[in-house]
Amino acid sequence: MLAIDILTLFPELFDPFLETAFVGMAQRDGAATIRAHNLRDWAKDRHRSVDDTPYGGGPGMVMTPEPLIPAIEELAGPKGPDRKVHVICLSPQGRPLDQARLEGLAAGPPLLFVCGRYEGLDQRVLDLAVDEELSIGDYVLSGGEIPTMVAIEGLVRLLPGVLGNPDSIETESFRGGAVLEGPQYTRPPIYRGENVPDVLRSGDHAAIAEWRRQQALARTRDRRPELLASSTSNARKGARKGNDVDDDG
Repeated sequence: MLAIDILTLFPELFDPFLETAFVGMAQRDGAATIRAHNLRDWAKDRHRSVDDTPYGGGPGMVMTPEPLIPAIEELAGPKGPDRKVHVICLSPQGRPLDQARLEGLAAGPPLLFVCGRYEGLDQRVLDLAVDEELSIGDYVLSGGEIPTMVAIEGLVRLLPGVLGNPDSIETESFRGGAVLEGPQYTRPPIYRGENVPDVLRSGDHAAIAEWRRQQALARTRDRRPELLASSTSNARKGARKGNDVDDDG
């Protein structure tokens, strides 16, 4: 079962997301349990404060170590080798979140997502309580809630049975290689003068598979050529490594 906790200043943002579509279905079926917690529940002062002005000056406010670190430690345990929960902060400074990392997280321990706000977290929170920083892209949002939803949706859809047809996952972009998914068609066969390609209606499964492969490569080459370049580079490194092993043997 996929177990996820979320630490946020706005738990109400997650209510419709967690109840709708396959994220809600996965929870109702017992395949996932996802809970959002209000960080202010750990605040000790009467104002339930969670932020303060930054040392050294600058615009905005910074989320303070108290109550953030105690909240993380209560939900995930102290940072260290005995921790049983993986703590993630969604941040522009993090490594890019990709399909391979989602698959790794889905196969790992329970998760705690920490949603930052304002100008970010005091660095000591990251050093003392967070295990990993991840980013969903090179742009700035007002908080970590939407990036956390992106990560959760990517994780939940990997659960067996959630999508109904397991082939849906196997044929998607970034699955099993650095290529985008090719074009898809459905009825009617002709719409406003645009035809469905004949090969897709031919019943020749080998020809269809090859057409889709070529379309996926062409689309990737046109829209995301860096993916193909990266894939080629990795293949060459693997080949060189293999040759080195053979030579040593």
